[in-house]
Amino acid sequence: MTTEISPSAARLGLRGWLVLITLCGATFMTGLDYSIITVALPEIGRDLGFSSASALQWVATACLLPTAALMPLFGRASDMVGRRRLFMVGVAGFAALSLLAALAPSPGLLVAARAGQGVAAAMIGPAALALMTGAFPEGPQRTRALGVNGALLSLGFVVGTIGGGLITSGLNWRWTMLILFGIGSLVMVGAVGVVRETAGRNRTRLDVPGAVLASGGLFALVYGISTGGDAGWGSARTLTVLAAAVVLLGSFLWVEARHAAPLVPLRLLGRPTVKWGMLVGLVTFGMCGGATLLLSIYMQDVLGYSPLETGLGFLGEGVAALAGGTLAARLINARGTVATIAAGLTVQAAGTAAMVFLPVHGGLALLLATSAAMGFGHVLTVVAAVTTITSGLDQADQGVAGSLAQMPTFVGAIGVAGLTAIVAARSEALASSTTEALATLGGLHAAFLVAAAVAVLGAVAGGVLLRRTGGRPVEEPAERCLARA
Repeated sequence: MTTEISPSAARLGLRGWLVLITLCGATFMTGLDYSIITVALPEIGRDLGFSSASALQWVATACLLPTAALMPLFGRASDMVGRRRLFMVGVAGFAALSLLAALAPSPGLLVAARAGQGVAAAMIGPAALALMTGAFPEGPQRTRALGVNGALLSLGFVVGTIGGGLITSGLNWRWTMLILFGIGSLVMVGAVGVVRETAGRNRTRLDVPGAVLASGGLFALVYGISTGGDAGWGSARTLTVLAAAVVLLGSFLWVEARHAAPLVPLRLLGRPTVKWGMLVGLVTFGMCGGATLLLSIYMQDVLGYSPLETGLGFLGEGVAALAGGTLAARLINARGTVATIAAGLTVQAAGTAAMVFLPVHGGLALLLATSAAMGFGHVLTVVAAVTTITSGLDQADQGVAGSLAQMPTFVGAIGVAGLTAIVAARSEALASSTTEALATLGGLHAAFLVAAAVAVLGAVAGGVLLRRTGGRPVEEPAERCLARA
């Protein structure tokens, strides 16, 4: 049985759209940041004189690590100090540090500015999502807002790859940071003018032991995953870092179970909609993120595309992400989150599996079509997963829920690492019997099949596990909304 939703129930109104544009502008900015700087890395290395490729990689990694590590802390902090206040501090800090990065005269100052941007992004993420869930009531309005947010998050990556190539080709890398400064300044204007606080402050004291253990554990986990491929998965350094992550995160759970006011209440982690929604998020981010990276390798190492051509090769994925975000709310309101998750992961799997037919020469139409299908299914899944995680919760928990909903974005690096390891192993096995390009392509094909299989398993498991919870968390509020109308 499905619930009929009147069109007026999902309308946001002028002020609602201004609030949404402001909050989604911040999401777009943080999504744009990582991809736009990645494309510009070679020019940055030449301009500032980085000593090695591993040192240059810290321009990207220095932003990623603090974002992943500090998100739970700032998720709880947003409930304590005020979501709007933390959001504005994060946006102002991100804009200022983007300007500093644009003017950086040395590698050290650039990496430090990038690390600061990561801290600011950790403030922005959970605060923006909590403000969004507070500004739009649970039901069709919130689902529509989350659909737009999910589309712009994915679009930020695609625009970054295209824009990074255009900017570094026509101007220079410093403009990538100046653009982020400009977007941050516009978002700040919107935050001051239209965004309002959505909940009272939680007066409980901060769980310092939990904050230290969670931040340390997540830092170690993401660092170990991000550097494991270069250092070697069996190396002493990688194993030590990952073991430290397990110990710290295990200790975090032990401490949280005994703390009177935990950083992340275990009752939230124990909610089926939260834990299974996070699992779905991990599958879709891990497999889509990994396959997207592999497509970049395919375009550059097999087809010989330039960085700009590679960015344009993701255009199909970007357009599909916008379409997915637009249709996600309608599908969720009509069929529920469980059906949307199952459909999204199935479409993502189909698009990824079809990449096994990508050829060693040509194949642009197939590349655009398969990446578009993958991106479309991914955004459907993300919107449904975030809706599942954040629905049915008290406003006092929305900051923490916002951080939990975004954790799969970073922990999904596990999928990236796993798929690249498959490519390396399969390519090495084929290297002695074929050309380098064909060996690389064979490795990519194997990894695409694995990514598709994991997405199918995620569709089945997510559908079964969430259906047992009642699985349609947006519909009760929608019915209440209609009753009020």
